[in-house]
Amino acid sequence: MQKYLFLLLVGLISLNAQAQRIITGTVSDSATKSPLAGAVISIAGSSIQTTSNAKGVFKLTAPAAAVTIQVTYSGYEKGTAIAQLTNNTVNILLTRAKRDLRIKDVKRKTIMANEKELSEVVVTGYASPKKALQSRASGVVVSPSTSYSGIYSAPPPADNTETYSAINENNFHTVSDQPLSTFSIDVDRASYTNIRRFLNNGQLPPADAVRVEEMINYFDYQYKNPTGKDPVAIYADMAICPWEPSHQLVRIALKAKDVPKENLPPSNLVFLIDVSGSMADENKLPLVKQAMKALVQQLRPQDRVAIVVYAGAAGLALPSTSGGEKKTILDVLDHLEAGGSTAGGEGIKLAYSTAAANFKSEGNNRVIIATDGDFNVGPSSDGDLLHIIEKERDKGIFLSVLGFGMGNYKDSKLELLSDKGNGNYAYIDNFEEARRTFVTEFGGTLYTVAKDVKLQIEFNPEYVQAYRLVGYENRLLQNEDFNNDKKDAGEMGAGHTVTALYEVIAAGNNAEAISWVDPLKYQQQKIIGSNTAEVLTVKLRYKQPQSNSSQLLSQVLPWKNQPVTATAPDFQMATAVAAFGLLLRNSEYKGQATYDQVLALAGKAKGEDPEGYRAEFIQLVKKAMIIKE
Repeated sequence: MQKYLFLLLVGLISLNAQAQRIITGTVSDSATKSPLAGAVISIAGSSIQTTSNAKGVFKLTAPAAAVTIQVTYSGYEKGTAIAQLTNNTVNILLTRAKRDLRIKDVKRKTIMANEKELSEVVVTGYASPKKALQSRASGVVVSPSTSYSGIYSAPPPADNTETYSAINENNFHTVSDQPLSTFSIDVDRASYTNIRRFLNNGQLPPADAVRVEEMINYFDYQYKNPTGKDPVAIYADMAICPWEPSHQLVRIALKAKDVPKENLPPSNLVFLIDVSGSMADENKLPLVKQAMKALVQQLRPQDRVAIVVYAGAAGLALPSTSGGEKKTILDVLDHLEAGGSTAGGEGIKLAYSTAAANFKSEGNNRVIIATDGDFNVGPSSDGDLLHIIEKERDKGIFLSVLGFGMGNYKDSKLELLSDKGNGNYAYIDNFEEARRTFVTEFGGTLYTVAKDVKLQIEFNPEYVQAYRLVGYENRLLQNEDFNNDKKDAGEMGAGHTVTALYEVIAAGNNAEAISWVDPLKYQQQKIIGSNTAEVLTVKLRYKQPQSNSSQLLSQVLPWKNQPVTATAPDFQMATAVAAFGLLLRNSEYKGQATYDQVLALAGKAKGEDPEGYRAEFIQLVKKAMIIKE
C-alpha cells in the first residue's frame, strides 16, 4: 500500500511540475521601440505578477494553459496579449495615453488627530477601522485616473520653480601649503536619477543639478567586503587621467560590510508622506505608493511601520503596525489621495514623536519622508526644520528622504534635510528605481553600519604637487573636524560602496605649477621618511551606530603609472561617469573629455551588468550627445 501511495505522490508532483511554464518577454514603447522599465506584468484572473527590468525584460511563472497577459505602465494605455500554450515568449508594445486628471468628489469625514482638527489631508479608506484615523477633507481633491506603476515622462511646466543649491567646483590645492584634504562621505544618488529624468525628457540638466560624486556613487562596484572587526574597508588606486593625460587620477574606494537580511536588527519606521495638492501628478503620490509598497513587502513581523500624512495639517493615518500585517499597511497606502497646501514642518514633528513612542533601543529607528519638497505652510524655513532633525538625530532617530516629481521639485531643501538627518537621499523617477532602493538594496537603504564617516587624505609633496577633489563640494570639512567626534558626517548602510576621485599633478611638473599661496617661510621643507614610495595616506574615521566615539582606519597608496584602461572595470566606470558629469556641467576642469571618450570607457567597463544600469548609462550619454547638438 505504501508503495502505491509513494508512486501516486511522485505522479502528482510530476503532474504539478508539468502544469507550470515560464513566460518571458519585453515591454517597449510602440512609437520609439525603447524599453520600459518598471512596467507591471500580470496574468489575468490570478495574483501572479512581476515587473520589467531596466531593459524592459520580464519573466513570470504561468499555468500550462492559454493565459491573458496584462501590462500597466504610467502614462500608457493598458496592454494585453494572449499567450497560447505553445507560446512562451510575449513582446508587448504600449501606446502612450493622454494625461487625464479628473476632479473627484470626496465625501467629507470627521477627523481628530491628537485632539487637533486635520484639514486638507485625504485618506479615503482603511483596512482596520479601530486603528485607522479618518480625515475630513476641505476643498477638492485631484486624483490620477490611470493605474500607476512607472513614470509619466513629460517636460516640466513653463512655470518651473525647481531649486538647486549652487555648486562652486573644487580648485586645485598645492600640497606645499595644503597637504590635507578632508570631507564627509556621501552615498546619496539623487542627482543621477534626476539627471536621468531630464535626459529622458530631452533636456540637459541645470549645471547645479549635477553633483558628480552622486553620479559616481549611483553604480554598484565590486569592492571586497571587510574581513576584520571594522565595518568598512579602504581601497586606493591610481592611473593616468584620461581628460588631462599629463595628470594622474586617484581613486579612493570604501566598502561597508554586507549583512544578511535575517541578521538585520528590527526596524521602527515611520512613513512621512506628502499628500498636498502639489503631489497629485502621476509621477508623485501614485509613485510614492508604489515605492512604499515595495518596501512593505520586505518587512518582517519584528519590524514596525507607521504612516503620517501631511497637507494643511498633519495626521496619523496608521499607528505603528507589525510588518507582518501587510494587508493593513497596504490598504492605508492605497487610499491616500492628494489635496491642500503643505505643512511639512508639522508633519516632521508628528513623524518624529511617533518614532519616539515606538523607539527600539537596539534597532533601526528611521523616518522616511516622501515629497517634492514644496513646504509652504508652518515652520518651513531651513533653520527650523534642521533644528528639529538634528535634535532627533542625536536621539538615534535618522531621516531618509525620497524626492519625487518635476516642475516644483526642491532638491536644495531635500538634500540639506537628509544630510542633517543621518540618512540617505534618493530621487525616485520610476518604479525600477523604487525597486532598487527598497528591494535590491534593502539593507543599504535602511540599516546603518557606520555613521559619521569622514575621510582625510594626506598627500606626499615628493610625488604630488597639487590635487583637486572631483565633486563633494557640499561635503567638505575643516581639517580640524576630522578628529572632532562632535562633528556630523555621512553614513554607510549595509553593503554600501563609496568612491571618490582626485585629479593630481605630479611633483616636478613645472609646466603646470600652481601656487595660489606664497611659499611658507617656517615650514619643514623635507618630510620624514622621504625615501618612501607612498603617494598619499588615506585616513578614515567612523562610529558604530550606537556609539559616540570614533574609530580610526588608514591605508597608503604607492605610486603607479598606468593607463586607466589597464585598471579594473570599476575604476574605468567611475572615471567614465565623472567625465560625463564634467561635460554636463561644462566644467572648466573637463580638459580633453569628450562624449566619445566616455562611451569608450563605459563600454569597456560594462561587464556582466545584471541589472542593466551600466547599459542604461551608455544610452543616457548618447541622448546627451543628441541634445547637445
